Amino acid sequence: MHLDPVLLARLQFAFTISFHIIFPTFTIGIAIYLATLEVLWGWTGAERYKRLAALWTRIFAVSFAMGVVSGVVLSYQIGTNWSRFSAVAGNVIGPLLGYEVLTAFFLEASFLGILLFGGDRVPRWLHVFSALMVAFGTTMSAFWILSANSWMQTPVGYTMADGIVYPANWWAIIFNPSFPYRLAHMLNASLLTGGFVGIAVGARYLLANRHAEEARTMLRMAIGPLHLREMLPATLKICVATAAMVVVAWGLQVALGQVALFSTGHFSGLLLTVIVVGAIAVAVYLGGVLLLKVEEVSLLKTVIMAKLGRR
Repeated sequence: MHLDPVLLARLQFAFTISFHIIFPTFTIGIAIYLATLEVLWGWTGAERYKRLAALWTRIFAVSFAMGVVSGVVLSYQIGTNWSRFSAVAGNVIGPLLGYEVLTAFFLEASFLGILLFGGDRVPRWLHVFSALMVAFGTTMSAFWILSANSWMQTPVGYTMADGIVYPANWWAIIFNPSFPYRLAHMLNASLLTGGFVGIAVGARYLLANRHAEEARTMLRMAIGPLHLREMLPATLKICVATAAMVVVAWGLQVALGQVALFSTGHFSGLLLTVIVVGAIAVAVYLGGVLLLKVEEVSLLKTVIMAKLGRR
C-alpha cells in the first residue's frame, strides 16, 4: 500500500493546527474581556471586577500555555513537513514568525506573569496596564501570524532569484491583499468565542446559585445589550464592526498605494466578507429561534431578566 507523503504531511499538519487554533481563538477574546474587567476594577474599585479578573486570569493562563505548546509543534512542522517551502519562502515567512515571537509572545508572557503573581504586590495601575499589554500582545500575535498566513495565499512584495524568495517591500508583504479580511474574521471569531464562554460560565453559576453577583456581572456584560430595545440588534452590530475593520484595513492598503481606490477585486472581497459574516450571524440567530419555540424563547428571556434583577 503506497501512502503519499504529501497527503500524510497535510493530514498531520491539519490535525495539529485544528487542535492549536482552539486555544488562540479563545485566548484572544478572553484577553480583551480580562483587560475590560481590569480597567473596570481600576476605574470603579468594585471588588467583583477584581474577583472576576482573578478567575479569568487563571483560565487564560492555562489556555495560553496549551496554545504555546501546540504552536511550537506547528513551527517545527513547517520546517519538517514543508522543508522545501521553508527553503524557498523562509526569507519572508521566517521574519514574520519571528516578529510574532518578539513583539507579541514575549510581551504577553511577561505581563501575564505580573497578572498571575503580582496580586497585591504591585500597584493597581500596573495590574491594569499589564492586562492591557496582555490583550495587546494577543491581538498582535494574531496580526503577525495572519499576515504570514495571508501572504502564503496572496504573495506580493517579493522578488525571485535562483528559485528563492527575497523580500522587496515589507509593507506590501505585511499588508497583503487578503490580510484585512482574514484579520477581521479572526478577531470577530475570537470575540464571539470569548463572549459565548462568558455567557456559559455566568449562566452556570447563576443557575447553581453560586457567586450570584459575579454571575450577573458576566451575563450583563455579555448579553445585557441584547435585551435593550434602544440598541442595535446583535447581528447588525457584528456586521457593522466587521465592515469597519475591513474598511479601515482596506483604506490603509489604498493609502500605501498597494491597491487602486476602485479596485473591483478588492471591493468585491470586502463586500463578500461583510455579507458572509452577516449571513452567519443571522443564521445563528434564526437557528436559535427555530430550535426553541417562541414561547420557550420568551420564557428563557423572562427567567434571565428575572435572575438579573431587571423585572
